[in-house]
Amino acid sequence: MLRALIRAPAAYFSNARRYQHSAAAPPIRETGLYGFDHLKTPKGFNRMVDDAIERSNELVNYIAGMPSAPEIIKSLDEISDTVCTVIDSAELCRHTHPNREFVEEASKASFRLYEYLSYLNSNHSLYRAVIQAEKNHHMLSEEALRAARHLRSDFEKGGIHLSPEKLDRINQLNTNILQLCREFNENIITDPGHVDIFPVSRIPKKLHHLAKPIRHPSSSEKGLRLVTEPNTLCSILQLTSDAEVRKLAYIRGNSAPRANLVVLDKLLSARHEFSEILGYKSYTEFAVKENMASSPEVVLSFLHDMSEMVRPKADEEFKTISDFKRRKGGQLVEDLEPWDEPYLTRMMKSSAHNLDYSVVASYFSLPQCIEGLKVLAESLFGVKCHEIPLGPSESWHPDVLKLSLNHPDEGELGYLYLDLKSRKGKHPICAHFAIKGGRRISDTDYQLPIVALVCSFSGSNFQSVRLHHSDLETLFHEFGHALHSLLSRTDYQHFSGTRVVTDFAETPSNLFEYYAWDYRVLKTFGKHYSTGDPIPENLVKSLQGAKRMFAATELQGQVFYALIDQALHTAKPSSVEDTISIVADLKREHTSWKYVEGTHWHSRFSHLVSYGAGYYSYLYAKCFAATIWQKKCKEDPLSVEAGSALRSKFLQYGGAKDAPAILDDLVGNSVTRNRNGGIVPDITCLGQEMKLFK
Repeated sequence: MLRALIRAPAAYFSNARRYQHSAAAPPIRETGLYGFDHLKTPKGFNRMVDDAIERSNELVNYIAGMPSAPEIIKSLDEISDTVCTVIDSAELCRHTHPNREFVEEASKASFRLYEYLSYLNSNHSLYRAVIQAEKNHHMLSEEALRAARHLRSDFEKGGIHLSPEKLDRINQLNTNILQLCREFNENIITDPGHVDIFPVSRIPKKLHHLAKPIRHPSSSEKGLRLVTEPNTLCSILQLTSDAEVRKLAYIRGNSAPRANLVVLDKLLSARHEFSEILGYKSYTEFAVKENMASSPEVVLSFLHDMSEMVRPKADEEFKTISDFKRRKGGQLVEDLEPWDEPYLTRMMKSSAHNLDYSVVASYFSLPQCIEGLKVLAESLFGVKCHEIPLGPSESWHPDVLKLSLNHPDEGELGYLYLDLKSRKGKHPICAHFAIKGGRRISDTDYQLPIVALVCSFSGSNFQSVRLHHSDLETLFHEFGHALHSLLSRTDYQHFSGTRVVTDFAETPSNLFEYYAWDYRVLKTFGKHYSTGDPIPENLVKSLQGAKRMFAATELQGQVFYALIDQALHTAKPSSVEDTISIVADLKREHTSWKYVEGTHWHSRFSHLVSYGAGYYSYLYAKCFAATIWQKKCKEDPLSVEAGSALRSKFLQYGGAKDAPAILDDLVGNSVTRNRNGGIVPDITCLGQEMKLFK
């Protein structure tokens, strides 16, 4: 993703008045998609791009005339806002819109703007203006000076200082990287793999709705075809007693899409060349330099610490599962296999805690879970979430809801679209899209943030959707991102909400996962779909107990994923076989589980695309969130005091303040540690929570 001038669009995150959101002006008027007038038809994306480029060119010419330092920064931020608004809207449309023409026009729009970004990123007049503004730092506010420094650095990370030939190559590589990222993600959707199982009786009846009836080509025996996309694969591995079926599904699901092995090889090569031209030894060094970690060496030392910390407990859990398999299967049972883990651990959790997962889901209908989001916002921040009607053509599907966030003293704070149900043609993602970032337009006017929260929960209709507890945790995770965007109050959209250093971005989302496990929170909205009875405390205790049973194994997996990400982006792999070998070696070294020959799970690891060399950020966030929860939220998670601290010392700053300073101000200096010129999280609270220390 391009870095210079425009921060990476906040899809997972004009003139403001030109693209004014319609909800600010009741009564509802005729408008288009997301409240943008141009988007009444698919071709409107082309018009939005034209207007964005026209307005940006006006601002480029204005900046070239060297106005005052504050005007330079404000105008650059307006360019960023203008372009990001269109790109982020297009990305949301590409992932969710049921109309293929809208999707295609959105794709064209974002490609046009990425091409335009090459011009902006190569514009020496803009670069000179940023340098001039930084020199006149006495004229800038603290946040404006921070923006100037970030913009200059981003220009340089985009190659502005290089020779014309090298800069052209950098721009070409950026285009190639964007195309390869899209191809990687599209392949995951279009080629999820499948297994054909005969006879039908080998598949539990509760999974038949996920399968397509087929007949054996030679015997006409009835069977089922199961697509091995991640969610279906998870269900097969958890619920199918037939070990051979699980094995077939595991191997097929972890061997698709094969085309992505070549795509990934090209992507890693492009990123490596890109970073070398810029003077870095690896893409990892390029990606983490401005993060808290600051260097690949610091990241690896942290990951190795985590691996060592979790290994003893993970090995104990592995032995527990293996012993259970032997008791269940007798003397002739084979060794524990990776496809055994989901099935056996689910069975062990259910047995140990008398846990029926279908009963748990009966307390979490989707409408009630949305009420849970409202409870969090109001209890913690005094913010009421009102459902408001969508204007004509503003919605992209009847299931979409729109919430207005209102504070009794501050008024409207922003708008949140909820698109939470799965449907045909919708990408099976759970993500946060920032359609428009917040920014100060004048002393009296503030551009309100507009956010979409997208998930793919299954159900025949909106009212009938019942969330598994893991789905609820995901919903709260994404709501944490949304609150970061909606409650930040930065002067510049460059720092709005989730536009922070990568290894800080997942902290709010990980923190809000804790709320999905606390009975004091769950009892406020978890109601049985038919009786209305609140969720029993004993049921929540069973969930909590089940969560603890194999937590080390889960954490070990996250460390393994982060190590894959670092390894693949550090040394340029020489071939497809090389990447497979790297993954296999890391699994043997850092997990308790064997690598299955012939599989290549990483070819569907989409975070290699979206979080290249940054997946370790989830583990940073897990540590930070554990400390924040223990020290600020656990005693009374829904208290006004907890919410006030989270908002005033954390969420409101977005990226306008250094992440370590935010953390230290919120919970004290116990949350971070200095290491070899970088910063790592303190792992004490997480280790204690998971009982990883003897």
